[in-house]
Amino acid sequence: MDNKGASRRDFIKKSALGLIGGAAAGRNVHSRPRPEAVPDEPRIKDYRTLGRTGFRVSDLGTGDFEDPGPFRVLLDGGVNYIDTSEDYGQHGRMIGEAIQGRDRGSLFISSKLRADSSIRRIGKEGITKEGFIRRTLRVMEALQTDYLDCLMLSSPETREDLRCEGYHEAIKQLKKEGKVRFSGVTHHGSQWVFGEPKESMEKVLSAAAEDGRFDVMLLAYNFLKEDQSERVLDLCARENIGTTLMKTNPIRTYHFLKQWIDRTRTSRGQDLTEEEKNNAARFERKVENAQEFIKRHNLVGEKEIREASLKFCLSNPKVNTVCLTVLNHEQALDYLRLSGSRLEPREASLLAAYKADCGVLYCRHACGLCEPACPHHVPVNTIMRYDHYFASQGRERYAMASYAELRSRADVCEGCPGYCESACPYGLPVRALLCSAHQALSLGSNRP
Repeated sequence: MDNKGASRRDFIKKSALGLIGGAAAGRNVHSRPRPEAVPDEPRIKDYRTLGRTGFRVSDLGTGDFEDPGPFRVLLDGGVNYIDTSEDYGQHGRMIGEAIQGRDRGSLFISSKLRADSSIRRIGKEGITKEGFIRRTLRVMEALQTDYLDCLMLSSPETREDLRCEGYHEAIKQLKKEGKVRFSGVTHHGSQWVFGEPKESMEKVLSAAAEDGRFDVMLLAYNFLKEDQSERVLDLCARENIGTTLMKTNPIRTYHFLKQWIDRTRTSRGQDLTEEEKNNAARFERKVENAQEFIKRHNLVGEKEIREASLKFCLSNPKVNTVCLTVLNHEQALDYLRLSGSRLEPREASLLAAYKADCGVLYCRHACGLCEPACPHHVPVNTIMRYDHYFASQGRERYAMASYAELRSRADVCEGCPGYCESACPYGLPVRALLCSAHQALSLGSNRP
């Protein structure tokens, strides 16, 4: 097998991760990567069976990067699960270049294809059997590999979308030809960019588990988002479906919310209605709670709680691997050191305290329960995902460019009475979070 390359999104500059601040038959699917050992550098300590695929994957996976240097550090450290997508630009080519000279059979490479014909770059022809096959071959060409371990249906909006005939017919042919080994599905919430809000992640992925044709899932899960995701993980365990996670770090910077509050007061002053004044005061108390949390737990940065968040996911026996965004060499080594670790009692207490004091600053990924209540058709889940890329992953340009393409944005939320907040089961200041996100994501805005 030739080992070849790949690449991804254009921009992931600095980390803004602030603590509240911020093979066909015959391949050895059980083999582990064995690059030359580097003295004193951390390595993967835990490999888990990826459901019915039988492949032993590293408990930490990756795929999202700008600089291939840290990606190579992860591969050298034993990471063997690689996530990519046709939407990730030059990412495929960069991956292919990075895996040159490595044992291709020791790596599990998964890629994702959208099945929404309303997306201009895909079009109706792209979701036919022939369209899916052409798109898959383009992904493989970019990755410079002659097969994919898993091809995933990306973000189907409804349970009906899971039945996409073109995709399943393409999978049959690609498997027969040895170009794809397994089928998967991924979901991180309704897009609601075109038309009405669709079905939740839980409904779609639960139906996928019952469908029987999907071998692997990629879903959003973290210590603040347990309910819906935990039920999906239970189904995957029952059906022996491989599980991979994303959005595992729910720590959101609070200074963007504080900036929105300050800006609202200074720009509108006496023009604020009594209701808006009360809302601003209520949101400010939530920010003050976050500041008190930092002082009370003697936290000087976000690293400790970020690592506890990851350990929370690694401690779940129903989780096979966690996909991480790695921005630099130091972060790659930090993540490798966490392989095989579990959440300690003190860390569990820290997460519980964060949830109580600061959980209201995190809009749950893939929830979408408030969206039907919005008369302006604001895609809350999508906007808050872009805000997460900006504030928690440091992918500022990508987040801002994606937000700029939306038809409905959160600028209409400023004077709204907050229908979304009334519908939120978690008591979040959704309108304030959306306004804060708009301020951060709008091109040309002043950001801290």
